[in-house]
Amino acid sequence: MKLPKKLQSVLWSVNIDHLNLEKDKYYIIHQILSFGTLDEMSWLLSNYSKKKIIEVFMVSFKDYFRPRFYFVKDALLGLKNWHPDERYYVKNTPRIIG
Repeated sequence: MKLPKKLQSVLWSVNIDHLNLEKDKYYIIHQILSFGTLDEMSWLLSNYSKKKIIEVFMVSFKDYFRPRFYFVKDALLGLKNWHPDERYYVKNTPRIIG
């Protein structure tokens, strides 16, 4: 299955024509959870099972901004009772460019 062009803006480091839903699931899932809009998250939930998204989210680390991390963990994925070490998931400082 080809990824829709609308995802290129959130999957910016790779041409989406070269991505494979299964092989590149860690990159695709984390990028959309970290930087995607609600529309892109809806696409994610339509193309991966919630179980697979949770599995990827819990076993591989990515830098999330704190509010986004808790939105994804608690509201989107329903993992309110899971309390990982934030150092592996949450960015300590925002990037300032310019």
